[in-house]
Amino acid sequence: MNALEIRGLTKDYGAFCLRNLNLTLPSGCILGLIGENGAGKSTTIKLILDMIRKDEGTVTILGQDNQKNLPLLKQDIGVVLDEVGIPECLTPLQVGKIMAGTFTRWEEGLYRQYLGRFSLPEKKPFKELSKGMKMKLGLAVALSHHPRLLILDEATAGLDPVVREEILDILTDFTRKESHSVLISSHIVSDLEKICDYIAILHQGELLLCEEKDRLLETYGLLFCTREQLEDLEPGAVLGKKISPYGVQALVRRDLVPAGWNVSTVNTEELFIFLVKERG
Repeated sequence: MNALEIRGLTKDYGAFCLRNLNLTLPSGCILGLIGENGAGKSTTIKLILDMIRKDEGTVTILGQDNQKNLPLLKQDIGVVLDEVGIPECLTPLQVGKIMAGTFTRWEEGLYRQYLGRFSLPEKKPFKELSKGMKMKLGLAVALSHHPRLLILDEATAGLDPVVREEILDILTDFTRKESHSVLISSHIVSDLEKICDYIAILHQGELLLCEEKDRLLETYGLLFCTREQLEDLEPGAVLGKKISPYGVQALVRRDLVPAGWNVSTVNTEELFIFLVKERG
C-alpha cells in the first residue's frame, strides 16, 4: 500500500493555480517536494491535510480518502509546518500533557526522550525558544504518537546547518521501519538530496517531474557543447540550457545524446535550476 496517492489535484486561486497534480509516495520512502517560494508546496500540503478545499482530484492517505476519514487518519499522521502551531505560553511539559489527551497512541516516555535528545528546556515557554528549538519541539510532538506518515512543510528553513543535519538524521531513522513514510517540502535542495528516495519538482503550480532520485541522476546529465552541436540534437533531448560566449551548458536526457559525447553528472539542485529557468 502506498502512503500517499494524489490524482488530478487542482486548486485555483485566480492569481495562482495548482494544476492537475499527480504524486505517489510508496510506503517506507521519503518524498522531497522541491520548489521556489510560491511554487505550490504549502498549498499541496494544506490540500493533503484538508485545511483548504480542493477544486478537483483525489487524495488518498494510507489507503483512505483524506476527506472521508481525516479525523481517524490524523492519529497516523505527524505534521510539522514552517510555523509550529503551539500557543506561546505553553512549556514543552505542558504541551505533552495536552497531546496525551489528543492522540490515542501518545507515549509520554518517548516524548520525554525526544525532549532530552533535542536538549529542549522542559519548563521554558514556547515563545522563548529559538526557531530551531521550536521546530524540534514540533518534531518531538509529531513523532511521539507513533505516526505512520510524517508531513513536513519547510521544516528546515531558517535553521543552522547543524540543526538541519540533526533533523534529516531523525527522518532517515524514522523510515527504517517499512511502514513509515515522509513527505517533506523545501526550497533547500541540498537537504532533500541527502535523504530522499523520490524527488518531485513544482514550479508555478505545475509538477515538472517526479522520479526516484537515483533514476533522475541516471536519466539526466549536463552537456558542454557548441551551439552547432546543440542544434544537431534530436527534439526532446534538451530540457534546459545556458548559452554564453564560451559555449553551451545544457541539461539533457542521456539516452537521446549521441554515443561518445561527454555528458557529466547533474545533481538535484542543478536539475531544479535548469528546469525552472527553462520554464521562466
